[in-house]
Amino acid sequence: MHSTRRSLLLAAASLPLATARPALAAVGGRVVVATWGGDYGDLLGKHVEQPLLKPLGIEAVQSVDDGPPRKAKLLAERNGRRGSLDVVSMVDFEASGLAQLGLFETLTEVNVPNAKNAIAALRQPQALPHIYSGLVIAYNPAKIKAAPKSLADLWDPKYKGRVGFADILFPYNIAAASLAAGGTLGDLAPGMAKLGEMKALAPKIFATNEAVAQALKAEDIWITLAWRARVHQWRRAGVSVAAAVPAEGIVPTTFTASVPRNSQQKDNAFAYLNAMLDAGAQSAFAERMGYVPTVTNAKLPPELAAQIAFTPEEQSRFKVPDFGYFAQAMPALQQYWSRDFKAA
Repeated sequence: MHSTRRSLLLAAASLPLATARPALAAVGGRVVVATWGGDYGDLLGKHVEQPLLKPLGIEAVQSVDDGPPRKAKLLAERNGRRGSLDVVSMVDFEASGLAQLGLFETLTEVNVPNAKNAIAALRQPQALPHIYSGLVIAYNPAKIKAAPKSLADLWDPKYKGRVGFADILFPYNIAAASLAAGGTLGDLAPGMAKLGEMKALAPKIFATNEAVAQALKAEDIWITLAWRARVHQWRRAGVSVAAAVPAEGIVPTTFTASVPRNSQQKDNAFAYLNAMLDAGAQSAFAERMGYVPTVTNAKLPPELAAQIAFTPEEQSRFKVPDFGYFAQAMPALQQYWSRDFKAA
């Protein structure tokens, strides 16, 4: 039941044009961007806002927080004519869930011209893809000599006490378990059952990706699930870690950007999204953070591409989640992870 590349292509092709306005109709002034801080926010400032928006007379103001408060603000303001946000960064399934509530403008190649270069399989009608990566098996090659081939390898008894999970990746951990069980991403019940089997192997759960990296470095764990971009970051930080692409397929994650319907600066917001899809800006994010560009005209050094990108064959095995199902199932997934898996 997971979304196919064909269905996403058809969705992109059927976007309505009635309310489309050219991105370069930006009139100057402010644009308020709800996004993440850290490297992500810094790179937006250095490679999007300063070189591409400032010459248009647009002053970008970042509203930095995590996803939940961002979502709460959008929902609180949904009935107001004048919202406080103009651009909203979200993870793909979160953006899809909010789009179903009618919170975002439709994005097209008319109001965001650079969208023509975006990978079609990663596009949503109301959320443009900014950067992406895919879920891989991260492991310590000094402890695990033969690269894992399957997600099911994490359930090998020889790794008892050496398997780790990042708490914040809980929906993707359940999705990976579902694939390991032979299931799909349209029904994660098999994944919950499969994780139940993992309890016998005494898995370790860490609050953040950074904590997982420290556990790998200390050899407290030997194997985990992580975005390939994270593996690249950890390796650069001196962690002994390698990435293996699972035979069951690759679950991609995309960081997206949307424009609320009640934005006070829509033209500036469209211009901001257009700048986010600039090939040079995308390459800069790849160099610094290890996430893959979502536009086909961005060029990466061959050595970097080999570390973070996905080959055409690997892309053909992407398991794109059914975002509608994910949004609907999220409360149940959260409850299972917190009450049944972690607490046991």
